[in-house]
Amino acid sequence: MSLGPPGASLNPEQAENFEDMEKQFAVKAVQHMATYWSILEKMKGSQLRLTKIDDEILEHFQKAFPEFDPSETIDEDKMKSKEGKERWREFMMTYEKKIDDYNFGTMLRANPKFEYGEKETIFAMRMQFYAIEIARNRQGLNDWVYEQAHT
Repeated sequence: MSLGPPGASLNPEQAENFEDMEKQFAVKAVQHMATYWSILEKMKGSQLRLTKIDDEILEHFQKAFPEFDPSETIDEDKMKSKEGKERWREFMMTYEKKIDDYNFGTMLRANPKFEYGEKETIFAMRMQFYAIEIARNRQGLNDWVYEQAHT
């Protein structure tokens, strides 16, 4: 599928098969979600590394968002507010050349106490997912998934 010459702006109303692109994106996001859940069922989150630079991401996340409590429900409105978007954009741009698909959309559980579900899942960028899930894993907040799968 061609959307025009490199550097040309994309007009979604004129793009052929734009709906197919959206479906492919949704499929990839759901696959990522299912893969992560499957990994949590096979290994305690507290023993899991999501990237080669988990320590760097966690340290940066804690400095950039000192008020964030990984055990609490994410305030999606605050996260997606103008100020929230600016803070997250600044955080994420650090990883533009370090993490593949750093700005790719994915699914994130709003609260670590619950499985993925329609009301418990929010749309987030990959770096938001990494930062939040690394913080949750380090605190053992996802270990219950493994324990539940092995009882």
